[in-house]
Order: sequence, then C-alpha cells, then structure tokens
Amino acid sequence: MSTAAAFEIPYLQCLDPEGKPVGKDLPPLARDFARLVELYKTMLFVRVFDSKAVALQRTGKLGTYASCLGAEATHVGIGSAMRAEDVFAPSYREYGAQFVRGVKPREVLMYWGGDERGNDFSGPAHDFAWCVPIATQCLHAAGSAMAFKLRGEPRVAVCTLGDGGSSKADFYSAINAAGAMQLPLVAVIINNQWAISVPRRMQTGAKTLAQKGIAAGLACIQIDGNDLLAVRAAMDQALERARRGEGGTVVEAVTYRLSDHTTADDARRYRDDAEVKAAWTREPLKRLRAWLETNKAWDAQQEESWKSDCGARVDAEVNAYLATKAQPLETMFDFTYAELPADLAAQRAQALALDRSHG
Repeated sequence: MSTAAAFEIPYLQCLDPEGKPVGKDLPPLARDFARLVELYKTMLFVRVFDSKAVALQRTGKLGTYASCLGAEATHVGIGSAMRAEDVFAPSYREYGAQFVRGVKPREVLMYWGGDERGNDFSGPAHDFAWCVPIATQCLHAAGSAMAFKLRGEPRVAVCTLGDGGSSKADFYSAINAAGAMQLPLVAVIINNQWAISVPRRMQTGAKTLAQKGIAAGLACIQIDGNDLLAVRAAMDQALERARRGEGGTVVEAVTYRLSDHTTADDARRYRDDAEVKAAWTREPLKRLRAWLETNKAWDAQQEESWKSDCGARVDAEVNAYLATKAQPLETMFDFTYAELPADLAAQRAQALALDRSHG
C-alpha cells in the first residue's frame, strides 16, 4: 500500500520554564533586550490588571469577568506581532493583545461592567469587539481576510479561540474557507487545557490541535504558549507568510488557565490542585524574567518599581471606569431594533415607570 500524503506538526520552544535557551538558534528578538523589557512590562501590567479586575468583581463593582492569568505571553505576543492595519477578532479574554493595540483597561472594565460603550474602544476601529459566542469570531476573521484578498491589500486577519472553540463548526468553516481561497488568516488556538470544566483530552482524539488545520490546507504549528519568544517567532512567520499571499496558518499555543474559567466558575470542583501547582512552574512571566535577569536587562529593584507603577496605573483606570456615568435606562431598548416590537415597547414603558417610581 502506498502513501497518499504525509504530514507533520512542528513544535517551537525557545526558552524552557527556567528561562534557559532551548537550542542555539534563538530568534533575533531574544537579543533585543530593550524591546523584550517593554514586552515583559506589558505582560506584568496585564497580570496586575487581571488581579484587580477579579477583586472588583468579588466586591460587586464588575459583572462576570474572564481572567487571562497564565496566558500573558500568548496574548502580548499576538498583539505585538500585528500591524495596526491588520484586523483582530478576539474571543473574550485576550486583553494583553488588545492593550498592545490601544484598547484602554477602563474600556475592558466597562464591557464587563455591562456598559456596551466599552466595545467602542480606543484600539483600531476595524478590530472586532469581544465575542462570547464560542468560535463565531473565526468566521468574522475569515470574512475580513477574504475582503483583504479581493482588494489586494497586504493585511492579515487574526482570530483567537480556545481549545474548546477548535471543536466548533464555526472554526472548521473559517479555516476551510481560508484554505480553499488561500486567505490571509491566522487562527491562534490558545490551548489552556480546559474548556470550562471539559479537559482537552475529552474533546478530541487528535494528538495536537494544530493538526486540525491540515485538512483545510493551512500551515500548522504547535508552540509553547508560555514562551514569548516562541509566540512572536511563530506569529511573525505566519503574518508575513499571509502578507506575501501564501495563505493562512493555524497556530496552537499550549498554555494553561491558572485561574477559574470566569468569576462565575469554581475550577476546584473539577481540577486537581497538583495539576495547577505544576502549571505554575511553567508560567510565562517567570521564564521571561529569568532570561532578562540572566542577561542583566532586568533586576528585582526594577521589578518592584514597575509593579508599583502598574498598581497606580490600574487604579487610575479603575477610577475612570467607576466615575463613568451610567447610560439612561431606556438605551437598552432604543438601540436594539430600528422599530421596537410591541412587546418590548411595553416592557420599555414598564421599566421607565418603575425607574421613576424609585426616584
């Protein structure tokens, strides 16, 4: 019996969990310490922001919030690799990528606080808003990529999704279109091992999630998502490949969700403490900090000073969010339909009457 086709999935890691080089061929970014320090500082800012957002939710000042703890390298690596003119279609926790692209932390808080004005963010106007329906953002990105190709624009559409999202038909449809039409699409599967309470091993029999792109005819790679250098190297290659007209890529970034799925979840019900403890030894800030310290580009004093600055900056963003005046009650009705249906018109009148009766 002959072989019709053969495939393989490359794996990329540049720094191990202790921050030591893996192999001799590190990407040029590894020696650009000024740039690496800025990226590390962004990652640390994201972690401080994330901790504060969880605290706000616990004290009733924020709605349900999706933590990004543990995925800082993947998110910041994605955002920092993209150009301003590219399009980003996120899911609902890639704050690091959005901060790099100009979104303000107060706008993230507004969104999770129930104010849709948070979606009118300060980042590129062509980027998509947060997407809670699982994997539908992949279709938005594929549609954008098709537009870029038809217009002859050297732009790339990037979507992010979780390991659970890679099991959805929306994802498969998006990558199938990208492969069939050679679209400039980069789909990053952020494999944090848990789709809420469903472990990755129960979702699919595939050895990697990256290989799901093979059937679509896309380039595929699995990377250590806790390694910023690996994330940037893979993203840089995928983005330039797409810009040259060579088609799309599926990147699987292997990381770990160190927190609950959202603040409405309690991961202790389904996740072993030993597993989480082991994951902390592989977390992204530790390894990049070790690399910078080894090369005399960062030290403990700078760490503490920057943490203090981050705390002050986050507090300023929180205060700006809390000081934002709530929209009038009727706006939840007035911007949904061009012509409000009779049942909702009745609800609107009732809501306003109740609001007036309560002063």
